[in-house]
Amino acid sequence: MPSLDFKGKQFIYGYHLTVPVRTLEINADKSLTAENDPSLNDNLIIHSDNLHALKALLPKYAGKIKCIYIDPPYNTGNENWVYNDNVNSPLMQAWLAKHSPVDNEDLERHDKWLCMMWPRLHLLHELLSDDGVIFIAIDDNEQHRLRMLMDEVFDEDNFVANLIWRKKAGGGQDTEYYAREHEYILCYRKSDAYTIKFRTSLRTESEFPKVKNGRKCKFLKLEKWGSNAYREDRPTMFYSIQAPDGTDFFPKAPDGRDGNWRTRPTALDQDHIHWERRKERWTPYEVIYFDEMKNKDKVVKERTIYYDLATTTDATNEQKAIFGEKVLDTSKPLDLIKRLVLLSTTSDSLILDSFAGTGTTAHAVLALNKKDGGNRKFMLMECEDYADTITAERIRRVINGVENAKDETLRNGLGGSFTYCTLGEPIDEEGMLTGETLPTYEALADYIAYTATGNALTAISEQEDYCFGETDDIRFYLIYEPTLQFLESNKSALDGARAEQITKACKETGKTAYVYAPQKFISQKELTDMGITFCQLPYNIHRITE
Repeated sequence: MPSLDFKGKQFIYGYHLTVPVRTLEINADKSLTAENDPSLNDNLIIHSDNLHALKALLPKYAGKIKCIYIDPPYNTGNENWVYNDNVNSPLMQAWLAKHSPVDNEDLERHDKWLCMMWPRLHLLHELLSDDGVIFIAIDDNEQHRLRMLMDEVFDEDNFVANLIWRKKAGGGQDTEYYAREHEYILCYRKSDAYTIKFRTSLRTESEFPKVKNGRKCKFLKLEKWGSNAYREDRPTMFYSIQAPDGTDFFPKAPDGRDGNWRTRPTALDQDHIHWERRKERWTPYEVIYFDEMKNKDKVVKERTIYYDLATTTDATNEQKAIFGEKVLDTSKPLDLIKRLVLLSTTSDSLILDSFAGTGTTAHAVLALNKKDGGNRKFMLMECEDYADTITAERIRRVINGVENAKDETLRNGLGGSFTYCTLGEPIDEEGMLTGETLPTYEALADYIAYTATGNALTAISEQEDYCFGETDDIRFYLIYEPTLQFLESNKSALDGARAEQITKACKETGKTAYVYAPQKFISQKELTDMGITFCQLPYNIHRITE
């Protein structure tokens, strides 16, 4: 498969693997959680560089995100975005020192944009569930390069569609030759486990323009057309029926070869078959009556062109309705994001947006939950200073309601909650040795689970004796509390009594155990006989399960 080469690729190729895992730190004052305490299990708004925020989510959410929508910089040359990933290469750092922020005088701005996107797409790929999908808003400046980048990261077989969104009516004077009025939304799946959720709608009488037996109806040819239309494609569907003149009628393909039936005419009565004679040949049709179909939904396959869904003008009006003024230039309309989320999620899915901007994705999730009673959750990331004053503030207002808003739903509020976070220090093994950095129990447990299995673990409903999760065949234990007093005491050790308790619990479930602890008072030989693998903290945090 062809690959895209760009300056700096050799330095950032595996950079996402070296980004440290940081803890998420809750800011209760900026959270909106009603009567509940802020929680990392709630909707999240993370004020951070999205590269580090994505890595921070991996221990808990790897392989669990159903829908990702991102709206990265379009790299027009006028945005003045800054590429500031701390890639540990003198050559890379010297190159990046030139033309920062990136502007239209930077002849290597496309290389820098690709260097920025590469590690983020890899982390997004890890977070996406096997049946998940990613949507990326983009325009002509980088669409062709992004397509090649996605083919390399997600695999070209997982390309779903290149959606075209008409962003404004009538175009404008922003280009020399054509009035550009559209942008793109590139769509890829994680694997073939993804299925799109088709829309349905009730049938209307206008779809049935014919009349037969005094009833509104429509005619569909009984002979198969399109793919698999030949006799050899479906031999059992090649047989004769009697035409009105008494002759035997066999199905023909559009090119005149022997064909087959679209549906079995022998299963239809005379009221549901209509014959017409054209060019010396009879043609049979199935008759479909409106009164038999009007209460049945029809499946509407999603089109790749969103011609009249919503425009940037709608997005601006939505900002004005919430803030009283336009606050950002690049936001997308609510109905566009709602459509993408609705097509790709169920009522309890996780949705992520790592270039959050004005927070439209969170607004869309809350609106859909309000409409269908769902429990979808959002995770937003924004690195700019307006993460609190615009991104989170919009969500506060749509949750609580906007006084004097013309729209009743916006005025009454959508309800919901979110927890506002920033990033803490990296989980550091050396810092654990000295006691300088001691992560919370939950953060360390999530990190161990991810490094040991590559995924989040099934949580134990009630944490017993430091057991924090399990796979199909292993239970995981972490004997740890984030204080030096505990870690230096005998309470932090795996001893014989505790090992017996663990063995008993594992035998009841038919599983073995991995126990993470600073020390042990029992030999590994004895532990092996008991079905226990000991992993000493902090040295064996990266112990991989077999």
